[in-house]
Amino acid sequence: MEILNAFFSAFVDSSSAAFALAAIGLGIHFGYGGLLNFGQAGFMAMGAYGFSIWTAVVAPTENWGWHPIASFLSAIVVGIIAASIYAFILGLPTLKLRGDYLAIVTIAAAEIVRFSVRTTELTPITGGSQGMTGASIKTDIQEINPLPSGQYGFWVFEAGAYDTWVRIIGWSLVAVAVVLVWALFRSPWGRVVKGIREDEDAVRSLGKNVFSYKMQVLVLGGVLGGLGGIMYILPRALQPDFFATPTTFYLWTALLLGGAATVFGPVIGAILFWALLNGVRSIIGVAHEYGFFFGLSSTQAAQLSFVFVGIALMVLVVFRPQGIFGNKKELSFNV
Repeated sequence: MEILNAFFSAFVDSSSAAFALAAIGLGIHFGYGGLLNFGQAGFMAMGAYGFSIWTAVVAPTENWGWHPIASFLSAIVVGIIAASIYAFILGLPTLKLRGDYLAIVTIAAAEIVRFSVRTTELTPITGGSQGMTGASIKTDIQEINPLPSGQYGFWVFEAGAYDTWVRIIGWSLVAVAVVLVWALFRSPWGRVVKGIREDEDAVRSLGKNVFSYKMQVLVLGGVLGGLGGIMYILPRALQPDFFATPTTFYLWTALLLGGAATVFGPVIGAILFWALLNGVRSIIGVAHEYGFFFGLSSTQAAQLSFVFVGIALMVLVVFRPQGIFGNKKELSFNV
C-alpha cells in the first residue's frame, strides 16, 4: 500500500502540477522556440522568491491592510514580474547564442541566482541558506482557503483541506497554461516561432524580428517556470538548494518523457516522472528494510531511484526519442 500511495498520489499532487508548469515553460523554450535552456530552475527561483519576499517581507496584509485575496494575487503578480525581468536581463546578451553556448550561459545564470539568494547579506530578505519557513509564506493562501477542515478525495488521493486547496490552484494553472500553449502555437505568432526554430535565417529574410520573437518566447516560458516555482513552495518551505541544476534536468527528463513540441507532453511527462521517482524510491526503501542493498544507508539507497529512472530515460531516448506524444518531425531543431 505504501508503494501504491507513493506512485498514484503523484497523479494529483501539487508538486506534479508545479513540475508540469515549469516543464510547459521549458517546452515553449526548447520544443517550440528551439532555445536550449538549461537554467529553468533559475526562473522557478525568481518566481518563488518574488512571491515569498512579497508575502513574508513586504507583507501587504499586515502593513497595508489588504484583503488576503488581493495580497495573494499581488504576490503571484510580483513573482511573474520577477521571472519576466530575469528573462529580459538574461535574454538581452544571450539570445544571439546558439546550442551549447546558450545552454552554458543559462546554467551559469541559474546558479548565480541560487548563490545570490543564499548569501548572508541577503538573509533578512531571502532567508539566506536556510530559506523561508512555510508559515511565513502561506498566510494569505490559508486565509482564502474556502474548504472546511477535513479530508478530501479518496484512497491514495486523499488529502487535507490545505493540500487539496493548493492542488486545485496548481492544476487550474496547468489547465490555463495548456490552453494558452494550444492557442498560441496555432496562431500566426506561433507559426513564426516554430519557423525560427527550424531556420531563423529564412524567417529573418521575410522581415521578421527574430530577436524580438525569441525574447517573447523566453519571457513566456520563464513566466510559467516562475509559476511552477511558486506552486512548488506552497505545500512546503522555501529552500534555495531546490533550485539547483538537478531540478532543471528533472524538468528536461519530464519534457523528453512526454514529448518536447507537444501540448500535453510536458504535463504527462511531469506526472509520470514524479510518480516513477516516488514509486521507485518507495520500492527501494521497502527492499532496503528487508536487507537488500547491503552496505548502503537508507539515504544512499534512496538515491538509487535516480539511477533507475535515469536508465529508464536512456531506454526511452534510444527507442522513442520523440517521447510518448512527440512527433519525429519535430525533432529537427536548429539549435
